[in-house]
Amino acid sequence: MIDTYKINGCINLDMNECFKIKDTFPNFQIELNNFKKKLKTLVDNNEVKTFYKFGDGDRRFLKKESAGSAAVGKRAISKNYDDIKHEEFVEGAQLCDYYTCELYPINREMFSQVINRTIDYPAEFGYGLIANKWLTSTFSKDVGIIGAKEKVNLIESMMQHKEYQQYLGLEKFQDYIRIPQKFACDDIDATESMVAEQLVNSKSKIFLIGIGHVKSALLHRLKKYKDAVFLDVGSSIDALAGIIDHGRPYMGDWTNYRIREFNYSSLDILQYDIWNTPYKLIGE
Repeated sequence: MIDTYKINGCINLDMNECFKIKDTFPNFQIELNNFKKKLKTLVDNNEVKTFYKFGDGDRRFLKKESAGSAAVGKRAISKNYDDIKHEEFVEGAQLCDYYTCELYPINREMFSQVINRTIDYPAEFGYGLIANKWLTSTFSKDVGIIGAKEKVNLIESMMQHKEYQQYLGLEKFQDYIRIPQKFACDDIDATESMVAEQLVNSKSKIFLIGIGHVKSALLHRLKKYKDAVFLDVGSSIDALAGIIDHGRPYMGDWTNYRIREFNYSSLDILQYDIWNTPYKLIGE
């Protein structure tokens, strides 16, 4: 990776050729600073904005292609695509305020196939600012989590440990908002109601979000229930849960903390074997 794409405080082990070519995104450093300033301004002003992170699986889901994370019966849905309100996902994916997408040229091409909006920022910004703890330390008094129930439960348990608090630069997340770990797309109205009930009494001004494909229909709706910034950081939620693959962008130097008191077999892990991932055990 050339210096153009470095983010202070983290290491990128992603070997994609795009990180070796300056012309891929020559203004990376300038836009990274702009992104950080944007988030600070939005939070300081208590504005209500949504950031949608696009990944290759989102194209498959929006195109009704049953494969990978979008496969029927795998994680997002248990029903056939024609048996859910799929049009609400397609329409909702166009209705967020900002869009991020990885720098891989193929991902940017896929984005244009299903979302008729402009890419505002590289998704790598979200990955890197989780990895170097800028997001958690900068918004330490104002940040909450929205994610799969079991992962959110794990993060909340980990935050009881002083060592992990110090690692992330905050004492606690202000809110822990949960969605179903599996098949949240089956009944989008039920999932929305579940999240709405939790958001109404929440305290956070910014939420870090990793909710899979349900975001396409759900993310833009969250603004109805809470004045906050909703930042989709995708699989970076796995880092906060201590189960991230170090080969993921900018996660090469991340420490996966683990705790004894959690049943890790309850987690639905899609991409890799967490047991072969280096980790550091904390707690008694």
